[in-house]
Amino acid sequence: MLELLKNNTKRITHIPYETRHRIRQLAYFHMIHGSDLVCRQSTRMDRRCFAILCHLLRTIAGLTSTEVVDVEEMVAMFLHILAHDVKNRVIQREFMRSGETIFRHFNMVLLAVIRLHQELLKKPQPVPNDCTDQRWRWFEVHVYLELRALDGTYIKVNVPASDRARYRTRKGEVATNVLGVCDTKGDFVYVLAG
Repeated sequence: MLELLKNNTKRITHIPYETRHRIRQLAYFHMIHGSDLVCRQSTRMDRRCFAILCHLLRTIAGLTSTEVVDVEEMVAMFLHILAHDVKNRVIQREFMRSGETIFRHFNMVLLAVIRLHQELLKKPQPVPNDCTDQRWRWFEVHVYLELRALDGTYIKVNVPASDRARYRTRKGEVATNVLGVCDTKGDFVYVLAG
């Protein structure tokens, strides 16, 4: 009986490193460089924005490639986790990396994004009372109409199934109400979601 069990045990075959590396490269290339649609679905940004973010993280935040993962793949893993709210195991399967590698590189990108906050979040300049910009004068006169228009904006959101009832609009869509305030240049200086 023991001899029969010995002969029937099958070994688990491992994929060679070169094959895994090539599969990983092809999957990553398809996810980021395949098309804007695929890139937008996986990272929630198009290829141009993805390249700009990687460039900012490299040059300003000091994010560098490691021996096994380059900056673009790190950022893709980071954005994929944030965009789809997936666990480490799902990213392990999609990027063919170990859980420890994903954890380490996620934290590296997170720290780099935090270092980048001075570049991404600017303190708004106050608008003087004697502003001569015609656009601002018009906004100042129609401020209540504009704020009501901005306050009634619904943005579609992706939430867990258990929370969808709270976010359902009267038209049946899953969205959240957003209030946005702009400065004289048209840049958002305050956003209140909910």
